[in-house]
Amino acid sequence: MQSKNMGPVNYYIGIDVGTASVRAALVDQLGTVVAYADQQIQIWAPQPDHYEQSSDDIWAACCTVTKKVIQGIDTRQIRGLGFDATCSLVVLDNNFHPLAVNLEGDCKRNIIMWMDHRASDQVTRINGTRHNVLRYVGGVMSVEMQPPKLLWLKENLQESCWERASCFFDLPDFLSWKATGVTARSLCTLVCKWTYSSEKGWDDSFWRVIGLEDLVADKYTKIGNEVLPPGTPVGNGLTPEAAEDLGLPRGIAVAASLIDAHAGGLGMIGASVRGYNLPCENQPITSRIAVICGTSSCHMGISESPLFVPGVWGPYYSAMVPGFWLNEGGQSATGKLIEHIIQGHAAFPELQTKAATRAQSIYTYLNGHLDVIKKSLPVGFLTVDLHVWPDFHGNRSPLADLTLKGMVVGLTLSQSLDDLALLYLATIQAIALGTRHIVETMQTVGHRINTLFMCGGLSKNPLFVQMHADIVGMPVVLAQEVESVLIGAAILGACASEDFASLQDAMEKMGRVGEIVLPNHKDKRFYDKKYQVFLKLVEHQQQYKTIMQSA
Repeated sequence: MQSKNMGPVNYYIGIDVGTASVRAALVDQLGTVVAYADQQIQIWAPQPDHYEQSSDDIWAACCTVTKKVIQGIDTRQIRGLGFDATCSLVVLDNNFHPLAVNLEGDCKRNIIMWMDHRASDQVTRINGTRHNVLRYVGGVMSVEMQPPKLLWLKENLQESCWERASCFFDLPDFLSWKATGVTARSLCTLVCKWTYSSEKGWDDSFWRVIGLEDLVADKYTKIGNEVLPPGTPVGNGLTPEAAEDLGLPRGIAVAASLIDAHAGGLGMIGASVRGYNLPCENQPITSRIAVICGTSSCHMGISESPLFVPGVWGPYYSAMVPGFWLNEGGQSATGKLIEHIIQGHAAFPELQTKAATRAQSIYTYLNGHLDVIKKSLPVGFLTVDLHVWPDFHGNRSPLADLTLKGMVVGLTLSQSLDDLALLYLATIQAIALGTRHIVETMQTVGHRINTLFMCGGLSKNPLFVQMHADIVGMPVVLAQEVESVLIGAAILGACASEDFASLQDAMEKMGRVGEIVLPNHKDKRFYDKKYQVFLKLVEHQQQYKTIMQSA
């Protein structure tokens, strides 16, 4: 294949391992997705707060989707391969075989997922140390990070898992190892989820004080003592075995990987906005924040100097964009929360039937239904008496409180489809209000953000996007290619191939702007009041907790 103006086309493969599926895209040097495939992966939930996966199942899915996207392509034109994945914990034994992370001893289930909260006691003790490394995670470590999960394994599965394990990988690093045979870790994963410092390396005192001194004695071989910046070529590229598995030529460049949200940020935050009349035009890239919204949501803001934001992870140096410090806010349940609210409502079967009759998704139907019942008012005003606090799975940012619960204020005895539509709207607004809470907290310590760059599954929902623009009060930029996470992974492969001068060069040339959604400033007063109520909800919940704890 040849381009009229550019000569031979180069291709890059991006592979994204999300919470419930593996996706692959074949992307050209202009950032266009040429082919796409996905496949579901298994999740086990053996007991509350325990979520597990299989590295064998995930790798098999990676191979399946890759073979699909390269059908009909001259594989000699494929120049690089990049992986991203959720920050889940993979455990392998001395022979690099899966090792059980569960009480049942099922070795197939060798991954503790990112959203697993089994280590809540361990993370409470870790936070009680007040160690200096906690400054770089917003002052409070999340149960979703790896140290508490490692401590849980040592305390609960010492003989069957901890003592037999030879490698603890973040899932993105497992994938690059599987492709290259090299156990080097990505700077992104170790800095963001393991407390590694890009400037000082591992802090021995932290691991000793939390009871994992054996990792220090082992010189960190089990968790990584070779670290590569994202996009760096790993080893000699694809091994013969991995090449056969994936259907690709051996030796293709494989990049040091990224966490999935960071890949989404990479795929769009550097896109050129010339001519769009956006507030971030002719401003530093630090005026932008990437919001990656799927099962959960992440808010990626960068700065030229380190900014310590209470309750927001980071600052992490060069963890996403080389040369910049990253702060990462987040919401543990967003797409998952919307699904939970809808499916748990009495009118859900009626919704399914009516949406199917019109050959629409349930979300398209609900958006249309809201337009019908809003009458002359703006659709957002329908929730004047209905308010949601969205932390059904704890608060990741900016309160960093695992114990917070969801709240709904304004319920009636109605179980109608109208009632479901209003609750769906109020939930979306609550998620947007949570984003505003995160952004405003980041602004207080020095971030100067004026534009949201949004990608992920929820960005395909126009109501979700518009509510974010209206409630945060900033324009939302959507990527031309909806799958920005896959673009980010492909950018890693392009960087590893050395076809671009730098990672930033690949970001600008392969990330492209699509639709722009502007805020309705005339509705600002209403959403300011909604935000006041939003903050009151958590204030009251904290008061309730104090009362009950003193009982």
